[in-house]
Amino acid sequence: MSAVLVLNADCGPLQRVSLRHAVRMLFRQVAVVHEAEPDRRIGVYPMPTVVRLVSYVVTRWRHSRGPAWSRAGVLARDNRTCAYCGAAASTIDHVLPRSRGGANEWANTVAACGRCNNRKGDRTPPEARMPLRVRPFAPSWAVLS
Repeated sequence: MSAVLVLNADCGPLQRVSLRHAVRMLFRQVAVVHEAEPDRRIGVYPMPTVVRLVSYVVTRWRHSRGPAWSRAGVLARDNRTCAYCGAAASTIDHVLPRSRGGANEWANTVAACGRCNNRKGDRTPPEARMPLRVRPFAPSWAVLS
């Protein structure tokens, strides 16, 4: 299934949804077809590539704050690459360990491979002699989309 771009009523981009979800939006008359593939239909609707919402959706929350911290978000932000060795990452590591007061926040967590995470243990990167290759940061919505 191909992804369909959803535009707000003012034609600003919102998100991508599946073709199935877009057809449901058309059926419920929440959106209208803005662009479609020529000569292709799904029932009575032209096959959409872009749909536009009928009513404006306020998205102020997307611009006021960044996304909330999450394990999946940290892995996505770091492209599933270990911050210590550059290998494929499957875990997250707290730069300042939680046992020493480190929190679950963007600036204190990085993606790490299991080997480096285990080797670093309950120490800070300088104590473990494992310098960070990247500096952790709080991403914007655009980075995680």
